Amino acid sequence: MDQGYGKAPLGTRLGILAALLLVMIGAPTAALLWMTSVPGRSFEGPLPPLGSGGTRLAGRLRGHVEAIASVPHNVAHPEALEQSARYLERTLLSLGYRVRRQSFPAAGTRVRNIEAVVEPANAAAPTLVVGAHYDSYGDAPGANDNASGAAAIVELARALRPLSGRSKLRVRLVLFVNEEPPFFKTEAMGSRVYARALKASGKATGERVIGMISLETMGFFSDVQGSQHYPAPFGSFYPSAGNFIAFVGTTGSRGFVRRTVAGFRSVAAFPSVGGTGPAFLQGIDWSDHWAFEQSGFPALMVTDTAPFRYPWYHSPEDSPDKVDYPRLSRVVAGLARLLGRWGAGGER
Repeated sequence: MDQGYGKAPLGTRLGILAALLLVMIGAPTAALLWMTSVPGRSFEGPLPPLGSGGTRLAGRLRGHVEAIASVPHNVAHPEALEQSARYLERTLLSLGYRVRRQSFPAAGTRVRNIEAVVEPANAAAPTLVVGAHYDSYGDAPGANDNASGAAAIVELARALRPLSGRSKLRVRLVLFVNEEPPFFKTEAMGSRVYARALKASGKATGERVIGMISLETMGFFSDVQGSQHYPAPFGSFYPSAGNFIAFVGTTGSRGFVRRTVAGFRSVAAFPSVGGTGPAFLQGIDWSDHWAFEQSGFPALMVTDTAPFRYPWYHSPEDSPDKVDYPRLSRVVAGLARLLGRWGAGGER
């Protein structure tokens, strides 16, 4: 009787084992490549001169951040939160916008989201939401997290104002309250309140929301190797110096992330990375885009990666002097050109 009966030859068994190992190693690698793949190429080389326009933009951004976030402002510091909200409203009004308040109760007081809209030429045009939270965490002044994003909203409103009434895209510019704990991922989170209301009104009016862009902690950069960190195992796929802006979303918003990165890279001379990941991945949904994904809208975050780079994240040292205004101005200018292009030609 053949003693090898019922067994594959040694060579065959080794081949099967090798194939299994290849699958075990190759499948995760392929998945990571799929998540981190974005169109276009990141800008490389020395940044071009900022120019007088960029210098003025950087100065305005500094002024907004100092006005919004020189002291802690949240429901535990209600007077400062109110002052920040009123500053944002006054500034948007001065730019010619009609400002809408969305007020709701939280922690025994009333708080509000603030909205200004770039109206389209056609009421049936699709909608893009661009938002940032203006509250700070605990006793942190919140200059980078997230007055940098709130200031960017104000300057995007300025840049997009000429499109009002002519745009092929309705752009809802929103400043959210209560993004920070203890409200994060609760029903009292400002963006959660807003997204739920937008979904409900859209069912009644037919308004079609094509996506949401959350501007979150955008103003710290470093050219030092090793200054940038990532949740494992993404460090092998991205730069080690934190001198770029990141476009991040969950895998459900992969198409929207890819379109946005491609659009930014086509108009902005600034380093960028992009990618998606599952919602359980550390940091992937740590901003207002989470709320919009909960309501079924594609959404992403534009960020300097916050705790993965910024040494003063959620600390009392998160003050206006920590923000790199020249580089923040380059990011904002790039976003303004991207949104202007989408508004002029529609987002497809």
